[in-house]
Amino acid sequence: MKPIKDIAADLKEGRTTSRELVEQALSKINDINGEGQRTFIKVHSDAARAAADAQDTLRAAGIVASPIAGVPFSVKDLFDIAGDVTTAGSTILKNSPAATQDAPSVARLRKAGGIVIGRTNMTEFAYSGLGINPHYGTAKNPWDRETGRIPGGSSAGAAVSVTDGMASFALGSDTGGSIRIPSSYCGLTGFKPTTRRVPATAAYPLVPTLDTAGPLAPTVACCAVVDAILAREEPVAPTAQPLAGLRLAVPQTLVLDKLDDHVANCFSKTLSKLSSGGANIIEIPFSELGEIPKINAGGGIYAEAYVAHRNQIDDHADEYDPRVRGRLLRTKDISAVDYLVAMEARDALIQSANNVTASFDAVIMPTIPTVAPSIKSLEDDEELYIATNMLTLRNTFCFNFLDRCALSVPMHPEGQGPAGLMVVGETMGDKKLLAVGLAIEDALTA
Repeated sequence: MKPIKDIAADLKEGRTTSRELVEQALSKINDINGEGQRTFIKVHSDAARAAADAQDTLRAAGIVASPIAGVPFSVKDLFDIAGDVTTAGSTILKNSPAATQDAPSVARLRKAGGIVIGRTNMTEFAYSGLGINPHYGTAKNPWDRETGRIPGGSSAGAAVSVTDGMASFALGSDTGGSIRIPSSYCGLTGFKPTTRRVPATAAYPLVPTLDTAGPLAPTVACCAVVDAILAREEPVAPTAQPLAGLRLAVPQTLVLDKLDDHVANCFSKTLSKLSSGGANIIEIPFSELGEIPKINAGGGIYAEAYVAHRNQIDDHADEYDPRVRGRLLRTKDISAVDYLVAMEARDALIQSANNVTASFDAVIMPTIPTVAPSIKSLEDDEELYIATNMLTLRNTFCFNFLDRCALSVPMHPEGQGPAGLMVVGETMGDKKLLAVGLAIEDALTA
């Protein structure tokens, strides 16, 4: 996986062209021995070639819109693309009208010169963190392909499109962890911005209060550049904040429970590396994290998830992934009172949590407690699926609920099972978080 800055340099120096980048991506997608068929729901071959030729012409005339100009990227299937039907990883919507315009996130990336290579597969309606899709197949995690492990979800194809060279970066969405989970499971970097910074509109909704659009990419700097474009900011990565002297909080409530041996070992070694580099690692109770499952015990905020399905779930019951349908139906009877009480409790918890972490540069923990399990084990055992999904989403969901920005950075040794370090910032503290993330990434890759 080549970082965006290196691709931009290759384009600038004439070592490659946008057309060559697109052809390489399409070759990977069309490889019969690869994961392209399960990774993409639709491939924009002709449109991508035409866009690449246009970018090469502009570059020859000295016009380069941004660092992603001429660079192919993939789009999660829940975002609108003009002329496409947005199916959200389902077959139910395949006969719906095509979108008449791009979602704002897609439009901003295209305006910056990015080239849409295609629409990526996902958990149906984005309602699981595992990435399994019974309609279009499940793209295998790049690690241990022989076993066939989950890619993580719901931005499943987004992650595999990047790991396998089918795209240079991916546009995903994150409601409870759907960018960070597949990034962690697949060895990528993923960034969930503060929700209000980047519009997740003109996209099939899950929980609109939490839905967020963001990048999956090879490095923190890649994520920072893409995020800046999505947020209509100058497309440059921030300067890494010095590691020495950083105050990094490690919560002792909830997020360190049930770590498998590999993740626990990776996290322990990561803390040692950061401490050796001069960071101050400070354990804190952060009891507020333990309140989140209690507040949301009855479904709470997930009452919003049923809204988009209320007029179709009965008529199309047999066409849903049964596991997704079951989760949606559990949100059907959440009362308005229960929803509003949960939202009120959320607001109070956010204020309390902000007070706890205000004096720290970031909060760190494993993104996911385990390495990726096999696809077959989860398909064969519904109870295991449910338990694994809950555990997989546990850490990431906490910080959607608390309205924070969060980054997942690889922390595993090369050649071993991918494991991510989640680095959490304050609400609207996205630029500082990315600067801290750059310092942590440098320390872990040194």
